Amino acid sequence: MARTLSDDETKQLIHQRRWGELKDACSEIPAPELADKLEALDSAGRMMLFRALPRKQASEVFAYLEHGKQNELILNLTNEDARHILADLTPDDRTALLEELPAQVTRRLLEVLSPSDLKEARTLLGYPEESVGRLMTPDYVAIRAPWTIQQALDHIRRRGHDAETINMIYVVEDRLKLVDDLRLRLILLADPQAIVESIMDYKFVTLKASDDREEAVRVMKEYDRFVLPVVDSDGDLIGIVTSDDVLDVAEEEATEDIQKMGGMEALDFPYLETPFFEMVRKRGGWLSALFLGEMLTATAMGYFENEIARAVVLALFIPLIISSGGNSGSQAASLVIRAMAVEEIRLRDWWRVMRREVAAGVVLGGLLGSIAIVRILLWPNRQTIYGPHYLLLAITVALSLLGVVLFGTLTGSMLPFILRRMGFDPAASSAPFVATLVDVTGLIIYFTVALFILKGTLL
Repeated sequence: MARTLSDDETKQLIHQRRWGELKDACSEIPAPELADKLEALDSAGRMMLFRALPRKQASEVFAYLEHGKQNELILNLTNEDARHILADLTPDDRTALLEELPAQVTRRLLEVLSPSDLKEARTLLGYPEESVGRLMTPDYVAIRAPWTIQQALDHIRRRGHDAETINMIYVVEDRLKLVDDLRLRLILLADPQAIVESIMDYKFVTLKASDDREEAVRVMKEYDRFVLPVVDSDGDLIGIVTSDDVLDVAEEEATEDIQKMGGMEALDFPYLETPFFEMVRKRGGWLSALFLGEMLTATAMGYFENEIARAVVLALFIPLIISSGGNSGSQAASLVIRAMAVEEIRLRDWWRVMRREVAAGVVLGGLLGSIAIVRILLWPNRQTIYGPHYLLLAITVALSLLGVVLFGTLTGSMLPFILRRMGFDPAASSAPFVATLVDVTGLIIYFTVALFILKGTLL
């Protein structure tokens, strides 16, 4: 049974510099778990433990570390150690690391790569950021249609050791023009004397190197693939994208959308690794914009100053009205943005969404209005608190809630469509932004309804 090593034991062995025992204990720990132990240490302890690992194990563990921890370690390694680490990384992982590092560090590391690795790295780094080209690896196995199954299997045995995966084998012709992809299982179960072309159906899905990486997430999900071929503009096979890279992209994109929906710019690094003033800058801009927006609420209240002075009781329900509108708008925005992100709805579905949200707004507004009426009518000492016209006041609040909630749901649901149509990220229509917008209109709706219903009584 493999020995476990607690974090306290790890720190004690490092502190006492018992490198032999530490190395033996770590040799039995899987790479992902050992990466977690490294990340739990401080910077100095992490460096010492990493240096104590055998070179092969260090390379395996390095691939599981967060980018921030990888950057920290690589900056403190000698050129020789860095060369071995980079050489053992898969091309896509190497590209991800190099694009995260400062430019001068990337140049230093490129200089220590072997000629073949250097050519590979420069090719992948040459693709636009956020593109599929940055995610792909050129390590795959390709066979030819005229080969026999036995020839294909022999080729897979020779070349499969260097491939990212051999679960999917690609059939090419001429200058690597992709003509089909075959699952390894299909090849293994075929007659060894049969021709590869006999088991081909010429049905395959591809990505282009210039595609946005979100396209890889969408296609892999839609077609339920664990690996996708990447082709150039001529249809030639230049690499593959695997599910582990796509899962990382999906997580990053989801994190970015959630942060934007919270009313801030997306962070470039994990929360604890983001510099303090960088985090303040990304939050401060949106917060200031929202604050300026909320100042319009004060302006609106000033416009209805006379009405508030004549019927102070109206002020009691202002927080209730604007918060209900903001909450309904935030709900609608969150639902629509997420539905857009997972391709449940598209731009052409705006009318269907609007109809649903109008119905939902009426029902939800009616529900909240009913609760408000019951609350006012059944409240003890209602005549003392709300005055002799408490029934009219209850109707005013109920109708205002109906209008504000309806407007909030429409605004929250349609704003992402408008932003997408204009070419912006729908996630920018964040919940706080929608709430701020609805606050101002909510006051206008509330006092307009009050003027209509309470005219001649309280107003």
